Amino acid sequence: MMKVRAKREMAIRKDYYQLLGVTRDASMEEITRAFRKLAFDCHPDRNHHDGAAERFKEINEAYQVLSDAEKRARYDRWGGFEGRGFDGFDNLVDSLGDIFEAFFAGTNATRVRVRVPQQGADLRHNITISFEEAVFGGEKGIEIVRTERCPRCHGLGGEPGSQPLRCPDCNGAGETRRVRQSFFGRFVNTVVCQRCSGRGSIVAQPCTHCQGAGKQRQHRKMVVKIPPGVEDGSQICLKGEGEAGMWGGPPGDLYVLLSVREHSFFKRHGNDILYELPINFAQAALGDEVEVPTLDGVANLKIDAGTQSGKVIRLKGKGVPYLNRSARGDQLITVRVITPEKLDDGQRRLFVELSKSLGKAKASTGRGESLFDRIKKPKKTDQSQE
Repeated sequence: MMKVRAKREMAIRKDYYQLLGVTRDASMEEITRAFRKLAFDCHPDRNHHDGAAERFKEINEAYQVLSDAEKRARYDRWGGFEGRGFDGFDNLVDSLGDIFEAFFAGTNATRVRVRVPQQGADLRHNITISFEEAVFGGEKGIEIVRTERCPRCHGLGGEPGSQPLRCPDCNGAGETRRVRQSFFGRFVNTVVCQRCSGRGSIVAQPCTHCQGAGKQRQHRKMVVKIPPGVEDGSQICLKGEGEAGMWGGPPGDLYVLLSVREHSFFKRHGNDILYELPINFAQAALGDEVEVPTLDGVANLKIDAGTQSGKVIRLKGKGVPYLNRSARGDQLITVRVITPEKLDDGQRRLFVELSKSLGKAKASTGRGESLFDRIKKPKKTDQSQE
């Protein structure tokens, strides 16, 4: 009994004005403003530091006294409640819920937005195209599976001609309020109505085509137009060809990802086409005119006499078209002189005679003398060191 009385006396001797940080002549508006700020900072759902819960309890206790004119007058006169203490902490907690709900709507309550039009999800589809299709473009047929609005009920979920009923659980609001009572007060959560899923209405006669869902999975075939000049990894966006939206929202988009197969002998570098042309020694030495493949068909190419291996010959306008432009890149032909691995007797005899007539090649230093002549030349002696 003595411990209970001691605790009550300690509670009575608390300086409520000091707890709220206001003066003794503070107006009701100042007291309310101070309480609102402190309660927001010390609320246990927001402040997890040690002592925050006790601090929250104290400022609520102070506000309960100072916000009531009669209780405040008794407190100012007697420093307490004339030994009676408070009217009970349970009553204090009950009233705090109403205070917080009025002051902190949207802070201690979890609200949801219902029946807001939402765009449908985007879809992705991968296709593989040939090298030529990537260069010149074309059309490609694809088949996808997506969610669409029911064609019978047009997404409403009910049989044509039927009327939806107001949801009895949320009374058409699309959301329900759940009150949670805790030691620190009453907290209100606003959640989507589970019965109507936020629509505010329920289907009296479900659609026989979609069983009331308002949408269904469908297989769709469509044609994708591939622009000339696309590269491996390019994406084509088809607006409005994705999943159906919700609550009247627009459908999502369909993204088609392109993979380009490699060509058997062409390579691509940006908007240029690369090609290697093999020729023999005679063609390289004497020159020739040969046929080479291009993306547009066969083209004639002149090989100049004395052409070296690795020389690049450019064919203008035989490359890849630029996206959204009429211009094209070039075809770059790299000449490769091929050394024969096997020779018959007649070929060997000709090469031997050619070798004798040409003589042996000498490595040049670029100074008009061979490398071997320079190696055999004696070094000059530095006279300054003698």
